[in-house]
Amino acid sequence: MRRESIKRLFETDFPIIQSPMAGVQDSTLTVAVCKAGGLGSLPCGMLNIDKIVSEIKVIKEATDKPYNLNFFCHDMPDYNEKQQSKWQAQLTPYFTELGVECESLPNSANRIPFNHDIADAIESFNPEFISCHFGLPNRELLARVKSWGTKLVSSATTIEEALWLESKGVDGIIAQGFEAGGHRGMFLSDDISTQVGMSALVPQIVNKVRVPVIAAGGIGDSKGVQAALSLGADAVQIGTSYLLCTEAKTSQLHRLALKNFKSQHTAITNVFSGRPARGIVNRAMNELGYISSFAPNFPYAAIEMAQLRGHFERLGSDDFSPLWSGQNISGCKEISAKELTLLLAAGC
Repeated sequence: MRRESIKRLFETDFPIIQSPMAGVQDSTLTVAVCKAGGLGSLPCGMLNIDKIVSEIKVIKEATDKPYNLNFFCHDMPDYNEKQQSKWQAQLTPYFTELGVECESLPNSANRIPFNHDIADAIESFNPEFISCHFGLPNRELLARVKSWGTKLVSSATTIEEALWLESKGVDGIIAQGFEAGGHRGMFLSDDISTQVGMSALVPQIVNKVRVPVIAAGGIGDSKGVQAALSLGADAVQIGTSYLLCTEAKTSQLHRLALKNFKSQHTAITNVFSGRPARGIVNRAMNELGYISSFAPNFPYAAIEMAQLRGHFERLGSDDFSPLWSGQNISGCKEISAKELTLLLAAGC
């Protein structure tokens, strides 16, 4: 019955969602996964409204398969000049090393939460599926999306978050294990010690909720998919394994890091954006500390770090690049996303 419920939820051939990965993909990867029989995702959290619309049009012109639009649902804090100045002071030695000035750009944070303006722009497309990260939109906006007939899921990193999401009427819950790459979906607590691995999280959430559960974190191949399903998950969400696919926009430096032995060492850090996220350990994380008390609230930490990233990458260095990656890179393959999806789905 659970398998049937997830098939009704996704309307896809396979119980596989391609994880939305902002900054390293566009609609090209989304379409490839959709055509293979999985649920391709488009990360919208760093796109402006015009770009979101144009990407949806590309997807709909390329395939009639269902697709997933992913949005951030964080509370947008006010820009704190005092906090930002302290952060800039921490980063000054690196700008000095480069011989450049740090620019103050308070309006350059490009991670905007889902809002009614975005909803106005996408409503005419009748999106079949929307996933959220960092909780859910407010009650009014949530009701609006549900009125379209859109199926909505969100990430939970604890049992408490899963129960909260179910109480708000979600159609499914993504159980994001500690192994997962990129930003943690945590939203009820800032305490990293509450975060647990996928194999511990999934069965506990399955036992507590009635809606379908999607396992995420550390799943890299078909055996991992089967293992997650055997834990009670109805489906899986996979991101890291797609990073080397031909359709991904992963930078050359990021690709090299994934293929390097150092990719074995990942950690949770807040220094790139202000929120905890897992990536390959590099100079920025080592020297600033994985979790820095100086990092401004999300998304403002990224203002200065993006500048350093740009300067260092022009020198051929990934020292200040957010090399998002999960703990299991064994599934990364330099093949098409269609081929990878079919390999992941073997046995489903």
